[in-house]
Amino acid sequence: MDSEKKNADDLSFREAMTGVTPLKAHDRIEPVPKKTPPKAVQRERDDREVLRELLDDNGAITELETGEELLFLRPGYQKNLLRHLRRGRFSVIDTMDLHHMDVATAKQVLLDFLDHSSARQLGCVRIIHGKGLRSKGQPLLKIMTNRVLRKYPAVIAFASCRPVNGGTGATDVLLAAKPGRNP
Repeated sequence: MDSEKKNADDLSFREAMTGVTPLKAHDRIEPVPKKTPPKAVQRERDDREVLRELLDDNGAITELETGEELLFLRPGYQKNLLRHLRRGRFSVIDTMDLHHMDVATAKQVLLDFLDHSSARQLGCVRIIHGKGLRSKGQPLLKIMTNRVLRKYPAVIAFASCRPVNGGTGATDVLLAAKPGRNP
């Protein structure tokens, strides 16, 4: 019944409009919808997933002694950055303690901490991972921290702390001002 009423309405409208001439629109401007700039959302998701896959070690453990010092400098940076970092000349802005966490939880917490620190453009942060003295066999958190930091794009350099700041049980990390870019 609704369709019959619609047809009757259309018919009466057409009858009422017979003989009517539409006005000419000389200066009419057709509205143009505002174009929003494109954002590569899927590419950002893909890049993040690739990074997560690279950082996923599938439980593989490399040989690393408990007392070994962690040192790393990304290629393209001056060696004196690492020297200053080892000597504690950078102010540590934030600290993350991974003690009493299992490896999977600690890895996710570390990645979140690095993401947050990088987004806030913190220059130097400290990761406390412990020396693995209570671990059976190898210092798992220290090994995981070493792997993640080496693969994380915003990390310029990292070094085990001075003995007064935790020694080989903690690592100072120097982050790039803009992740993934060399100065």
